[in-house]
Amino acid sequence: MHSQPLVTRETLRDVRYEIRGELARRARELEANGRTLIKLNIGNPGAFGFRAPEHLQQAIAANLPESDPYTHQQGLPLAREALSAFYKQRNTPNVTPERIFIGNGVSELIDISLRAMLNVGDEVLLPSPDYPLWSAATILNDGIPRYYDCTAENNFLPDPQQIEDLITPRTRALVIINPNNPTGANYPKALLEKLVLIARKHNLLLMADEIYDGILYDDAKFEALAPLAGDHPCLSFGGLSKVHRACGWRVGWMVLSGEATRIGDYHHALDLLGALRLCANVPGQYAIPAALEGINTIAELTSEKGRLYESRRAVIEACANSKHLSLVAPQGALYGFVGVTGAIAEHFNDHQFAYDLMEQESVLVVPGSSFNVPYKNYFRITLLPEADELREVFVRIERLLERYAEKNAQREVA
Repeated sequence: MHSQPLVTRETLRDVRYEIRGELARRARELEANGRTLIKLNIGNPGAFGFRAPEHLQQAIAANLPESDPYTHQQGLPLAREALSAFYKQRNTPNVTPERIFIGNGVSELIDISLRAMLNVGDEVLLPSPDYPLWSAATILNDGIPRYYDCTAENNFLPDPQQIEDLITPRTRALVIINPNNPTGANYPKALLEKLVLIARKHNLLLMADEIYDGILYDDAKFEALAPLAGDHPCLSFGGLSKVHRACGWRVGWMVLSGEATRIGDYHHALDLLGALRLCANVPGQYAIPAALEGINTIAELTSEKGRLYESRRAVIEACANSKHLSLVAPQGALYGFVGVTGAIAEHFNDHQFAYDLMEQESVLVVPGSSFNVPYKNYFRITLLPEADELREVFVRIERLLERYAEKNAQREVA
């Protein structure tokens, strides 16, 4: 009798998450063999020496004895009350603690929010490039991603007309990632207002991934989507992972706004799915009031001479001085989405480049096509290392690209 291999879900073939994929596995092999790598694939502040603010740590420690029992499936009442007050200050309409859901990071909540809405064949409008978890969660919940372009020529901002042209009778939601991962684009109010009008016209749920809402540079200003949406259904996502450098705590939330009669059934669906996973991590939830009501600790990092600001400056300058690279300066978030230009871009393969960069120069980046774009001449890096280390990274990148250029020249001569 021959044993048969276990069958896996067919839709997994269409799911990509190269941020922690094949290249990351190869990186672990190299490290196990003694290689020291500069790993720029994950926006993980704790891995680069950042710590969650002390007052957040103290809030968890003080409440640890109260953290043993399950809490309400939507989250600790005191945490949801703090979130309600915070979002009221942002002029989020109709916000109450009952409309707030706390999860094990925004990642879990993205999955729950799509599962509560999608039937087989329903469509979700996603940016290209996107954060690939959105595509994966859409596919794994039997939906179909439909991508709207955010091009470098338009500073990685979308064209509202193209978005509207993509809408079909099966379109259910419009996802907006602002500030954007991977590009660092920050959406202006006028653009968001146009997107709200499209959602109203076509009865689409607005889904605003705003996890980087406090990470902005220069004179960029964050515009929350829900206040612009008003009574129209909108889900706003946030959390402690990035602004408060607490990725490992897995504390995220989503706020459901809009007119009550339009969101009632959806609210009940979210509540049911939240109950099925019992509740989110309890200790971390005690840090939410401290995070929202305490001192602003991200501003010193993102303002001039702050660590993130200076790392961003180093990336901008390195790309400006490169023979082969282009960059739309990120206005927010923790990444640079770097383009390869000129002659070597013509037949450039971003996966091969990322592999060569790791093997030959000990630097790990994410290929741009991993973010669901049709082109292969981009890569993403995180801005989390110190500025000097990023300068060294771009010396190595330029060295590899020069070798590519020399090979191309030799082929032309031959």
